[in-house]
Amino acid sequence: MTPFTTVDLTVYPYECDAFGHLNQAALLTLLERARWEALARGPGMDLFDRNGVWPAVRKAVIEYRAAAFARDVLRVETTVAGRGTTSMTLRHVVRRVSDDAPIADAEMVFVCIDRLGRATPIPDEIARFLGPLARPSGAGGGHEPIRVPAGDVELSVDVRGEGLPVLFVHGFPFDRTVWKHQLAALSRVRRIALDLRGVGASGAASTADGYALERYADDLVAVLDGLGARQAVLCGLSMGGYVLFELLRRHPERAKALILVDTKTEADSTEAKRGRDELTLVAERHGQDAVIERLLPRLVAPETLAAQPEVVDQVREMARRWPVPVLVGALRVLRDRPDSTETLRKIRVPTLVLVGSEDQIAPPDGARAMAQLIPGAECHVVPAAGHLVPLEQPLVSSRLVADFLQTVH
Repeated sequence: MTPFTTVDLTVYPYECDAFGHLNQAALLTLLERARWEALARGPGMDLFDRNGVWPAVRKAVIEYRAAAFARDVLRVETTVAGRGTTSMTLRHVVRRVSDDAPIADAEMVFVCIDRLGRATPIPDEIARFLGPLARPSGAGGGHEPIRVPAGDVELSVDVRGEGLPVLFVHGFPFDRTVWKHQLAALSRVRRIALDLRGVGASGAASTADGYALERYADDLVAVLDGLGARQAVLCGLSMGGYVLFELLRRHPERAKALILVDTKTEADSTEAKRGRDELTLVAERHGQDAVIERLLPRLVAPETLAAQPEVVDQVREMARRWPVPVLVGALRVLRDRPDSTETLRKIRVPTLVLVGSEDQIAPPDGARAMAQLIPGAECHVVPAAGHLVPLEQPLVSSRLVADFLQTVH
């Protein structure tokens, strides 16, 4: 492990006890000064504040090796010993500069919390500063997806935790990783996120007619059946919402509750259908990168484009995991989908509607109107987010979803 900072700090007389030794509590203060210095030298001392989170100490283990005295200069070497989804472990080695004597070793475990004091995934900017995610020895990753048969394909499904099943359905052109923050944060429920057929690690249909709204909906049922879930909270983003509407038409009994994110009820207009056909030609002639560059300005808020390059990068990466035939098939599904207004009027389960304040594709006014169609539905407009609320504002969206799930019985 390479230290991410080494700081020299002087012991002041007021930090010493009656016998002239560095006080044990004062050593903790020195370690904290070393961590602040690391932030000042790197991303800035406001790193945590601007991400809306804070590192709370969960455990501190210190081995005191030798005494330090007033005016000693101590060298504090800080290393990231490990990083999980919501936690990080820092290791400090303290030595006296004059004789290289070891003074203390410390290991501090921190949990990333939001402004309400709840554990939350470490934001991407902080994760980049800390370094790679710690993985169990011999493991290929923290959460390996399982394979679930669904008609003519096998679907890749990420399943985590126990409790109330929550099925997450991504939109176009994304994959299940669009929900990465919610999969990490919602630890009290059973999180189920799939790659739609042909996307990411899921199998592709053998024929063009293998991509249809009915097929997508039946795939969700196959996943629930494969996991033994009679009912689930159904959470859909954009096109994922359209798939949920079809599922409600075909199998309404499978929904225990609904979460509709950046989606809408109306079918494509004539102009919108023409735009789908144009994008289909772009996909066929120039591939995934050309499609996503066309879409990006409308997918995320201006603030995201300017200040969250990691989100923009992830959007590009997700789109590249869509083979061109799958892109074309999904665009035709989007173009030909029916109006779902009457479907929503029949919903009688708890429903949460989330929308980004800057969403150009499914604007807030449409989301509010959609919520009014459903008795008792909640609607929240998330500031500084476009069409990708779960990625652009993960803390806010995860908290709203968590609060909603607490009301589902």
